[in-house]
Amino acid sequence: MTATTPPATVGIPTPSSVPASAAGRVRKRLNTPVATIVSVLIAVLWTLPTFGLFISSLRPEDEIKTTGWWTAFTNPSFTLDNYQEVLFGRSAMSGQLASYFVNSLVITIPSVLFPLAFAALAAYALAWINFRGRDWVYIGIFALQIVPLQMALVPLLSFFSEGVNLGGVTLLPAWDLSNEEKFVQVWFAHTCFALPFAVFLLHNFVSQLPKDLMEAARVDGASHPKIFRSIVLPLIVPALAAFAIFQFLWVWNDLLVALIFAGGSKEVAPLTVRLAELAGTRASEWQRLTSGAFVSIVVPLIVFLSLQRYFVRGLLAGGVKG
Repeated sequence: MTATTPPATVGIPTPSSVPASAAGRVRKRLNTPVATIVSVLIAVLWTLPTFGLFISSLRPEDEIKTTGWWTAFTNPSFTLDNYQEVLFGRSAMSGQLASYFVNSLVITIPSVLFPLAFAALAAYALAWINFRGRDWVYIGIFALQIVPLQMALVPLLSFFSEGVNLGGVTLLPAWDLSNEEKFVQVWFAHTCFALPFAVFLLHNFVSQLPKDLMEAARVDGASHPKIFRSIVLPLIVPALAAFAIFQFLWVWNDLLVALIFAGGSKEVAPLTVRLAELAGTRASEWQRLTSGAFVSIVVPLIVFLSLQRYFVRGLLAGGVKG
């Protein structure tokens, strides 16, 4: 019985001889000990101010005004009185941030949902519905992103307060709203400012969906609402989450729009307006400012950490096609 010789492997590259891809080379460099140490140092330096703010918000008033936050570990003395005072204090100077916190939620949540819904519908229409002037509409929406926010504030405020008049004829009346109803103005303003970027972002994802999938759905008799609801929405969840995080952080931390359209009224003003007032009138009350600032960043941290996996998927989904 003769031994069989193995087949010739001349010209067939071995795995070690195959050149690594660019992504593989980058991944290999990022997995080195030096890269790990640098990443840890950047993370520590990035989170150190927030950690110091949190420690300061838990210290008594006399200690926070006389010693640095790092001394809290040598002689620990922590209290929750700062949070109780800044959230539920009876005097106006104490903060009373609880009602402003609710206002921020009432402003932010609809200001995220409205542009998200309108932009998703517009992105699908611009990507998969053929109509005259579709490309020009998309170009116009894209161009609106370069309009500075400050340039649109005055015309929008004039629209709310005076309406729209043309040749003495009132086309749209002024918005005569009470303090509580001014939430509508803030929602409208944030929705208008967010739509161009939202449509542009979601259109890039919707337009990359497989064409064969859409054609198969049309052959099966699915209408555009059915395709959008059953096929498109589940596939663009990462993109929706990525924009939702961007918009939520922007609206929650916004001061300019809220200050102009909501004013300083306690019934409408969000946390940022109240914190600006505390920083301007009670700058020496560090225990209130630190606790108030940490209250304002808790919700964005929770939102970002809970949606982080969708955020990363949303950012990477547009980079690879197919």
